[in-house]
Amino acid sequence: MIFGAILAGGSGTRMHISSLPKQFLPLDDKPIIIHTVEKMLACSKFDKIFIGINPSWASYMNDLLGKYEIDEEAVVVVVGGENRNSTIFNIIEGIEEKFGVSDEHIIVTHDAVRPFVTLRIIEENIEAALKYGACDTVVPATDTIVVSQKNDIISDIPNRIYMYQGQTPQSFNINKLKELYGKLSEAQKAVLTDACNIFVMNSEKVKLVMGENSNIKITTVNDYKIAQYLAIGGTESD
Repeated sequence: MIFGAILAGGSGTRMHISSLPKQFLPLDDKPIIIHTVEKMLACSKFDKIFIGINPSWASYMNDLLGKYEIDEEAVVVVVGGENRNSTIFNIIEGIEEKFGVSDEHIIVTHDAVRPFVTLRIIEENIEAALKYGACDTVVPATDTIVVSQKNDIISDIPNRIYMYQGQTPQSFNINKLKELYGKLSEAQKAVLTDACNIFVMNSEKVKLVMGENSNIKITTVNDYKIAQYLAIGGTESD
């Protein structure tokens, strides 16, 4: 079976423009996260979509799903974890409670605050995860990447043709993800910020899926302004 997983476990308000977590901020005519849910629902290949939410906002999320008439049979709200990966594993636990454990289960994880993901990206993630076991959505790096291991001195400037910027979705065979996570040391788990790195740390291949420049993550005030423009039909080339 194939499951969508929307990661909305954070409660941060780093943009300082509202007391709401950023995934609940309005975008055009509805909250950011509702746009994201609707994009995932547009893919008919999902058997169920799970939302991992901060427990303080779970009731609010359920109210939003009702307000915007989201099919309650299609979407399940579960409690998120303390960080990105723990939210993913909480969602996996919810999946397995309802649908059991299977070597065939695929999970497509996506940031709640990337509301401009396309159906093409989602479907290519599903295809790649089914074929390769893991994939990451990326776009080619357009700026030179500078590496500094001492913060104020350049350590390396890698060749830009090999550099990509990570987006989401990131998609995985669930049993393989659990197996490889279990092989990591506690020290490795402590510094883990990206689910694809679970595979990389275990020397497993991760297939690249090409994203879109418009598939932005709304993190800063400037991101939010760009998203508002895109939501009303603007393009980045305008």
